Amino acid sequence: MQLGLVAGEASGDLLGGLLLQGLTARWPSLQTAGIGGPKMVAQGFDAWWLHERLSVFGYVDALKRLPELLRIRRQLGDRLLRERPAAFIGIDAPDFNFGLETRLRQGGLKTIHFVCPSIWAWRGERVQKIRSAADHVLCLFPFEPALLQRHGIPATFVGHPLADAIPLVPPRAAARTRLGLDEGDAVVALLPGSRRSEITHIAPRLIAAAGLMRRARPGLRFVMPVVPGLRPLVEPLLAQHADGAAITLLHGQSHEALAACDVTLVASGTAALEAALFKRPMVITYHLAWLNWQRMKRLAYQPWFGLPNILCGEFVVPELIQDAATPEALAREGLAWLDDAPRCAALERRFDALHHGLRQNTAQKATDAIAQVVGAV
Repeated sequence: MQLGLVAGEASGDLLGGLLLQGLTARWPSLQTAGIGGPKMVAQGFDAWWLHERLSVFGYVDALKRLPELLRIRRQLGDRLLRERPAAFIGIDAPDFNFGLETRLRQGGLKTIHFVCPSIWAWRGERVQKIRSAADHVLCLFPFEPALLQRHGIPATFVGHPLADAIPLVPPRAAARTRLGLDEGDAVVALLPGSRRSEITHIAPRLIAAAGLMRRARPGLRFVMPVVPGLRPLVEPLLAQHADGAAITLLHGQSHEALAACDVTLVASGTAALEAALFKRPMVITYHLAWLNWQRMKRLAYQPWFGLPNILCGEFVVPELIQDAATPEALAREGLAWLDDAPRCAALERRFDALHHGLRQNTAQKATDAIAQVVGAV
């Protein structure tokens, strides 16, 4: 069994690594290749290009990188059409993968897209691209297959692999031990995101908020997971914005930080869902370049940005987006969680129900769906 895969960015690599565990369990001699990152490589994936090559932030960055991205996509498509794997699986990265999937499908290869784009939140017109690109879509959320099937797109709800990977009861004490934190410490996790531009736009706000929180509560401890390779960008920001707050930079270790913390200030995206699965109170934030923000806010269909709020259908946690994402507001909302134990307990119950709903043994369900598509039942 041979499969081609493309995962974009760290979140795609995480999903890809979890998916490959299920695929290799079913097909021990499986060979996989394409674009991915270290978690996929750890499962035996042959990375022709690393996933970082696909990482872009906003439309301006995408336009600057367009010639390089088109060249990679063309070369990858040429190679896959020559080698003829049983199927191609595009993991997220829709702007890159849909064009590639369409070409491969026209060339006679089976194509599967893993992660339905958030057409229910914005850019609903992409459903036409999905129909052209994918023979089948593997959906993370339970309401997505019916939406796709109304447009003639076969789809399967497979749950979210993070819900399988993250324990139902977070290992708080063990995580604190690994991070050198005491049981009685009040701990705030700062998660600005994994892209370079997220470090530029979001990290300074979180770091400055930490300084304000420390001023209000001198005993607070702060941890900030940093994607390997981005630490040189973060360290100058600490000196510039921390205002005396001692922030421990972690080498990745976002799950340890979320398991250990009492509250997190987190960028909207996969990390916010991870925080919910760890049952943690949070303040969701995001900040874009002005032009990107103007376009996004016009296209949004829902009042929520963060996945925890979208999946719950209400503002169960605060969101501070764009101009509202000031250090003062972030600090205020973060401290409010620390002062309200009943609110935290109610949120934990809500997130526990969410976790059970998304915990579907994703690797097994996805593998079964892929086997049906390639006729290898």
